[in-house]
Amino acid sequence: MKTYIDSFASVQKALQDKKTTCAELVENYLKVIHEKNPSLNAFLEVYDEEAKAQAKLVDEKIQNGTAGKLAGMIVGLKDVLCHKDHKLSASSKMLEGFVSQFDGTAVERLLKEDAIVIGRQNCDEFAMGSSNENSAFGVVKNEVGNNRVPGGSSGGSAVAVQAGMCMVSLGSDTGGSVRQPAAFCGIVGLKPTYSRISRYGLIAFASSFDSIGIFANNAADVAITLEVIAGKDDNDSTVSQKEVPAYSEIVNTGVEKKPKIAYFKETLHSEGLSEEIKAATVAKLEKLKNEGYEVEEVDFSLLKYALPTYYILITAEASTNLSRYDGVRYGFRSPNVTDLESMYKKTRTEGFGKEVKRRIMLGTFVLSASYYDAYFTKAQKVRRKIQEAMKEVFKQYDFIISPTTPTTAFEIGKYEGETVELYLADLFTVPASVVGIPAISIPNGTDKEGLPIGLQIMGDYFSEDKLLAFSNELMK
Repeated sequence: MKTYIDSFASVQKALQDKKTTCAELVENYLKVIHEKNPSLNAFLEVYDEEAKAQAKLVDEKIQNGTAGKLAGMIVGLKDVLCHKDHKLSASSKMLEGFVSQFDGTAVERLLKEDAIVIGRQNCDEFAMGSSNENSAFGVVKNEVGNNRVPGGSSGGSAVAVQAGMCMVSLGSDTGGSVRQPAAFCGIVGLKPTYSRISRYGLIAFASSFDSIGIFANNAADVAITLEVIAGKDDNDSTVSQKEVPAYSEIVNTGVEKKPKIAYFKETLHSEGLSEEIKAATVAKLEKLKNEGYEVEEVDFSLLKYALPTYYILITAEASTNLSRYDGVRYGFRSPNVTDLESMYKKTRTEGFGKEVKRRIMLGTFVLSASYYDAYFTKAQKVRRKIQEAMKEVFKQYDFIISPTTPTTAFEIGKYEGETVELYLADLFTVPASVVGIPAISIPNGTDKEGLPIGLQIMGDYFSEDKLLAFSNELMK
């Protein structure tokens, strides 16, 4: 029995030619999950019976000619996305026993087009981390090597696609949480323009950065998923009102004229960049030059300020967003309380993990009266300067290319206690998040140990159509 997992287009053809059914597809994916998940820990919960029942309904719709455009797509959800009547924990003890009362907009739109949700995926607690070592439910392991991290925070979602446990995963990307794990796992990961996809039903970490992102094995599968879930939504006042292009058609048309490409000098001369990743990136840029693309080096002196700006702002926003988890309304409440004050203190101390508490405290510090202007206000000003400088770059160039990460997937526990080293894993992904532009990571070979290398391509605001078409061309 075949699983037809190389692309969604081949699945659709196999369904159309009656070579397989959704029921068979689900059975095959469930078999892979139950074989691989015990060692990889990518899924926190698998919806076996529900997925089988949904597959039967979709098969009936296919026979009747009423199936949606995602019929046959098997999807996993990062444990920060609301799915009605299903548990939701953000991989934290703090949301113990919580069940979502509604579907987030992105999830609702997937279901409406007959995608089949197969389970809930492990991640760094409250999406805070670059290695998926911060989950209350244990570390997720990279399929390339069980001693390697998958990247974070959407590590479980990336590994699920990498290991053939689902066709597409929805993750979230605040500073690289889709692109970095995509690079570490050798798959495709897109962070769209901020506001392209509604955040309704996404657990908030840093509201002016959070984006729902997409993992798949190829650009075409990302394109059709984005086409379905993007667009205006009355439940999210920050979502863009722009029309959604037909990404699924555009992705295969190729780029009309050869785009002009920039790369930042500061990126390739970064101190922490692995020599093998640098060589792979330079080789790709040279290949593009040889194929007639205009590729130029650009000075971007503000690049070094992106990471500190990002960490000041996201910790401040996290401190505010996570104040709602206090033991009063839902989720975990410490059993060792004597009065109201002790309930707040003990619940938050016992419920949150170490990294989440660190970021809440940092954020509370930068928002305090004595330091607000020195840190938070200044970081907002720097963010604006970086945004303006990036807009200038896009007046002359179509895309900016860089490595996705400074290193390949590192060993589990390597940076335990070394917070700054872990934060530096976001060095190349953070600029797109600070600016709010779309960025994608695609595979770019492997290092000498066989570990995947990622190539990041950034585009101008709402240029996902061109970004996906160009990525598709590069992957061919």
